[in-house]
Amino acid sequence: MKIGIVGGTGNISTAIVRLLLQRGHDVVCFNRGQAGAPPAGARVLHGDRHATAAFEQAMQAEKFDAAIDMLCFNAADAASSRRAFRGVGMFVHCSTVCTYGVQSDWLPVTEDHALRPITSYGRNKAAADAYYLAAHHHENFPVVILKPSTTYGPQQGLVRQVAWDQSWLDRIRKGKPLVVCGDGTALHQHLHVDDAALAFAGVLEHAHCTGQIYNVVNRGHITWADYHRTAMRVLGHSVELVGIPFADLQAMQVPQFDICAEIFAHHTYYSPERLLRAVPSYCPRVTLEDGMRQVIEALDATGRIPNSDDVQWEDRLVNAQRSVRSQ
Repeated sequence: MKIGIVGGTGNISTAIVRLLLQRGHDVVCFNRGQAGAPPAGARVLHGDRHATAAFEQAMQAEKFDAAIDMLCFNAADAASSRRAFRGVGMFVHCSTVCTYGVQSDWLPVTEDHALRPITSYGRNKAAADAYYLAAHHHENFPVVILKPSTTYGPQQGLVRQVAWDQSWLDRIRKGKPLVVCGDGTALHQHLHVDDAALAFAGVLEHAHCTGQIYNVVNRGHITWADYHRTAMRVLGHSVELVGIPFADLQAMQVPQFDICAEIFAHHTYYSPERLLRAVPSYCPRVTLEDGMRQVIEALDATGRIPNSDDVQWEDRLVNAQRSVRSQ
């Protein structure tokens, strides 16, 4: 198939492009050319999707068999993509589990759960989803909506629970304690980008997936405490996990704490069963330990693990918490 991808150089989309090329597809990426090149073998068209007339004309001229939009973030983007990819046999929209919010009625969350997004990102993605579903209902637009959770790989690195940086890996190497939110028992799921790619490529092979929504996660879950301990095993060092209550972390103004406040402090556990039934080739196989090892090697090779000695906030929090405990 000739497949168009809006994006193609990001955390997930790089893996998608690589897999599609391996499967013999003709892949064309549309992006601004500001995030490096896609895997060798893909053709690239440079442009800005928000220059809608030029974007839509360029995509229509390619006459794609299928398309994947990794850069649709709101209803206006969705409307433009519907026009741009009119006539394709299948269109895959990358949504997010953030559309569900964090107040879950049941776990694991299934695709029929109520949508209660608490962030502008989640609300705007939900609006895009709604636009596409309406286009499918009224015009038979062949959309498939995929909702990844935390998807990690060599480009993005490894998240942690309470902030968004990579210095925590250096802390483990140097034997320094790590801060977790509360007791670190909030549930989460982590999927390697190579496994996420199996979902995006897989739905293209099944016409019955059109009009459907699928969570893109693995079975099972892990606590944040055990996630950090897995990284310790990979790095060969065991360090103390220092639990600090959520309210205290907020008051202490942890840098980039929003990711914890909005997602990682909560139980975020989703069901992949619908996707597993619909796409038999979707079979995640990268273990968290193996995935972490690969990502850490990539971060080391490119010098992207900061020196934790230059990051002061975590030691300050650890010392404050220990002071409280000693009183």
